[in-house]
Amino acid sequence: MASIYLHIPFCERKCIYCDFYSIENMSSMDQFLASLKKEIVMRAGEFSDAEPVKTIFFGGGTPSLLSPNEFDEILSLLHRHYTIDSGAEITCETNPGTVEQQKLKDFRSAGLNRVSIGIQSFHDDDLEFLSRIHSAVEAERAITNAYRAGFDNVNCDLIFALPKQTPERWKENIRRAVGLQPTHISAYALIVEDQTPLAVMVKDKLVNPLPDNEDAELYQLTIDLLTENGYGQYEVSNFARPGFECRHNIAYWNHSNYISFGPSAHSFWKDSPVTGKRWWNVRSVQSYCGDIDAGKFPVVGGEQIDRQKMYNEEIFLGLRSTGIDLRKIRSLFGKDLSVQFHGLLRNLHETNMIVQENEMISLTSKGYMICDEIAEKLVE
Repeated sequence: MASIYLHIPFCERKCIYCDFYSIENMSSMDQFLASLKKEIVMRAGEFSDAEPVKTIFFGGGTPSLLSPNEFDEILSLLHRHYTIDSGAEITCETNPGTVEQQKLKDFRSAGLNRVSIGIQSFHDDDLEFLSRIHSAVEAERAITNAYRAGFDNVNCDLIFALPKQTPERWKENIRRAVGLQPTHISAYALIVEDQTPLAVMVKDKLVNPLPDNEDAELYQLTIDLLTENGYGQYEVSNFARPGFECRHNIAYWNHSNYISFGPSAHSFWKDSPVTGKRWWNVRSVQSYCGDIDAGKFPVVGGEQIDRQKMYNEEIFLGLRSTGIDLRKIRSLFGKDLSVQFHGLLRNLHETNMIVQENEMISLTSKGYMICDEIAEKLVE
């Protein structure tokens, strides 16, 4: 299974917490789209005969700023140059305030079959703090309109651990989200990323991050409430109705191959079951378009992934999602974790951090709280 990611780096307004590459000036949109299409064709010589593509994801930025016709042109180009599975999951990140029902209906007609809506909060003051361009009313309407437009696979993004956020206030967000019946909910803790406006506000003591213990309380509350309402947790921050787990994200966590297009986009491809390579594009629309116009790939960095690094990633990615397959680790890397880490695994099981059955090690809700800490011990 392979995947394709396309980075659309334009936003009407950049959020204070976001460290993904995006710009507010859309004057270069036409030039960018022309370069994006050229890059798709340029890469086809290397990957056109590769394994079938089963997921396509438009991220950003705000991909929903594109027109339905622009989506249709890009998807048609991908179909001409790559082997796209007939049942491929095709997702577009969407922000309320950038789409109405007719545009969503046209997106569906263009070939998109999944939308991920950046709600973040159902409280207007939270949205204002986060510098979102939509209101709580528009957030609710976006989910309703997506269903009316013909989408049956709808994700809702939420952010918790905002400054001074209380459990009651976060419960209200979850209650309103669940009431709209999205098939998938992503719930992320607010993280202060370097070189963002939020980081500056924290440094200047204009904003105080929520204490770690309160952050942890809200995370546990998230797991409990969503599980009670029929959303299974299949990754640290992701919850879905049965059968609606995001196949694109699962491909990342399963170490599947993916090709990415656009500025700052990262790609990954295996050379063998235990080695591979990663590369990434320049983080600038201007430089990206300049490289493409000059007939060269806009790649600015890369790395070879050796056997040890691949093993480390298998552990981290496996734990944060559906679990570590002991048979796979034994077959690929010659490591028997149940023997090598017998004492550690027994302790984690006794303290209700993991479940170990059918040759799988997976985290409990309590274990998810310290996922990276557990993974680091298994890597050592």
